[in-house]
Amino acid sequence: MCEIHQAAYAVIRCFEQGGKLLLCGNGGSAADCGHIAGELCKGFLKRRPLTDDQKALIGEDFAAQLQQGLPAIDLTAQTPVMTAIINDLCGDNVFAQQVMAFGRPGDVLLGISTSGNAENVRRALITAKSQGMTVIGLSGGTGGKMQALCDLLLLSPEKETYKVQEDHIKMYHQLCILIEEHFFKA
Repeated sequence: MCEIHQAAYAVIRCFEQGGKLLLCGNGGSAADCGHIAGELCKGFLKRRPLTDDQKALIGEDFAAQLQQGLPAIDLTAQTPVMTAIINDLCGDNVFAQQVMAFGRPGDVLLGISTSGNAENVRRALITAKSQGMTVIGLSGGTGGKMQALCDLLLLSPEKETYKVQEDHIKMYHQLCILIEEHFFKA
């Protein structure tokens, strides 16, 4: 089984057990975190209609404007929380502290770093492992320091940042497709 399929299986297993996916990265990788959360929180390639029970509870008209979602949380989007951590604790702990707050055993952390050496992502990975979470990395080249911390590491063979990022978008789109196809077959 290829790494993307293994990563999809890990996230699927997490969601089936009531867990969530946490995402972190810097710069362009932070934008990728938001992109991934967006693909999973609502329909990506498939329409995800509500169940009949949900429709009955909230009404047909409202239900027609909602879709089933999967719990993916972009830790880079929590600006007030991030600035409090940076101000009161340490900037390198900006994601690790959120993993302490939101992460639970069985959850998955997807950390993105084109070099694999982002200290704040590395600390989040360490914290996730300590919380009993599955750790997936998305990186380039050799995977840098994050390689030793990941249960699964999806690597672009490229070393230039923009080329790594171009590979990453293809990788995480495939990941999102596999996850969506599992949960929303119609």
